[in-house]
Amino acid sequence: MIETGRLILRGWRDADAEPFLAMCRDPAVMEYLGPLAERAEIDAAMARQNGFLEQYGHCFWALERREDAAFLGFCGIKPGAAGTPVEGRTEIGWRLAASCWGQGYAREAAVASLDWSWRNLDIDSIWAITVRGNARSWGLMERLGMARHPELDFLHPLPGLEDRLRPHITYSIGRPA
Repeated sequence: MIETGRLILRGWRDADAEPFLAMCRDPAVMEYLGPLAERAEIDAAMARQNGFLEQYGHCFWALERREDAAFLGFCGIKPGAAGTPVEGRTEIGWRLAASCWGQGYAREAAVASLDWSWRNLDIDSIWAITVRGNARSWGLMERLGMARHPELDFLHPLPGLEDRLRPHITYSIGRPA
């Protein structure tokens, strides 16, 4: 578990399923991520993240607001997605409920995830990918000090992804000196 001034990043609980499903059925949240999720996909995603946590000691952690224990989304690190430029690397990612946008939660959680990674993992860099059009996401990457790698632009291989969501860009940040 990681704690910040306003947030707790933790493993996934059964109680997270309903708010996570609601978030992943919101067209605003899913604009750059693909079709609205079904319950089975949510259950599989939560199990996959808890599997990463068990195997590696980290995952895209569930994000909880400290003041009221509300589920806000997720943020953290995991093994990079297969078939992408971050495969075999450590990937950072986030997704928050639309009601939480613009309040600094994503940046706070991402900074905490990066700090945890540098303290606990023997890695020299952390990577991120996003849809080219997702300015909120790549904007945060840049505010975190991540650098874009245009030579690693790619078409995401996820089956069934809409053509407009396939063009992805890649960012990384190196271990601080």
